Amino acid sequence: MARQTPIRAIRGMHDLLPDESGRWQQVEDRARAVLEGYGYQEMRTPLVEVSELFKRSIGEVTDIVEKEMYSFEDRGGDQLSLRPEGTASCVRAAIEHGLLDQPRRIWYRGPMFRRERPQRGRYRQFHQIGVEVFGLSGPDIDLEVILLTRRLWQALGLDGLELELNSLGDSDERARYRSQLLDYLRAQEAQLDDDSRRRLETNPLRVLDSKNPDLTEIIAGAPSLLDALGEESRAHFEALCAGLERAGIAYRINPRLVRGLDYYNRTVFEWVTQSLGAQGTVCAGGRYDGLVEQLGGRATPAVGFALGLERLIELSAAEPLARVDAYLIAVGEQAPAAALQIAERVRDALPGIRLLCHCGGGSFKSQFKRADRSGARVALVLGDDELSAQRIGIKPLRSGEEQRDVALSELAERLPPLL
Repeated sequence: MARQTPIRAIRGMHDLLPDESGRWQQVEDRARAVLEGYGYQEMRTPLVEVSELFKRSIGEVTDIVEKEMYSFEDRGGDQLSLRPEGTASCVRAAIEHGLLDQPRRIWYRGPMFRRERPQRGRYRQFHQIGVEVFGLSGPDIDLEVILLTRRLWQALGLDGLELELNSLGDSDERARYRSQLLDYLRAQEAQLDDDSRRRLETNPLRVLDSKNPDLTEIIAGAPSLLDALGEESRAHFEALCAGLERAGIAYRINPRLVRGLDYYNRTVFEWVTQSLGAQGTVCAGGRYDGLVEQLGGRATPAVGFALGLERLIELSAAEPLARVDAYLIAVGEQAPAAALQIAERVRDALPGIRLLCHCGGGSFKSQFKRADRSGARVALVLGDDELSAQRIGIKPLRSGEEQRDVALSELAERLPPLL
């Protein structure tokens, strides 16, 4: 039969190989420890939702909904989409399962999907860790989620991240600002690109989010939303800024920071880096007090953020976990069968040990080569003679120490100092 052409992964979607998974596990474990330390509980939601959820939350006139969502009609005629972000799903689940009866601190993790142009730090399947807080309206909880992110950077050994901050005010303030911005942009319309002209009719604030370098000067000259804030929104923002200063967190107010999703109000923030080229945003979020009501729940204040795991792992100082602690070599007629039982007893006695038991036969020499390639710190050496004497050899593989023989009954006790 003719050899078939191999099937490759979809462009922009990547396999996570065994040699890479240790780094991912370490970053995820450290993130979980930080989140649990602040009292956040994990929520897991489906990868597929009805498309209407994202149209109502993100906004129909957004690049995500218009150009990037993976949407399809299933066999029952329902319009479904792979989730492009996590907040809408968390809000939907909180409403559906009655979780808004008291303040809730929730976190999630998992894959998201957007059909973007793949480039460094931006993939069509990407992974996020996110936080959503429901039922708290003050600047203190905005401060907490930013403090949480700083502690996560510390746990991961990250340097060089900078915090950018803005306030979008409430709906009335944004409406007044929208009118001012529209007047300004109309006067510059001939210099705008096609996307920005289209957004003049739908959401002119989106023009401030344009990545077109030809519009940099026009955007810089636009009126500032901060000047349109009312007394309450300004007090909220100033209290957050004062809290950041007390906590020793440096920040930069960026009046052009509007975020790419329609549901934000008041506080918005991003942690950015210069180390990842054009895709410099590592973590982004803010307040979205109207979204729960917009999706059919009762009015509930909310704030949250999402961070990109691929970008975080690229920046992280975390090292991959050792793949193997010990490699059990067995040669002879009786030793290979006994080795599997000995390995089980060691795992019982030392929970968490990474013990690889050789299978497939072979000489001592060939098995030692495999033990060395596995990255194991020690080899456990069992032959028929050792088995008869109820002993086993321990050979350190990462130092010049000599092999030593110990009683099988003492193996679990003698191993930990060598690992």
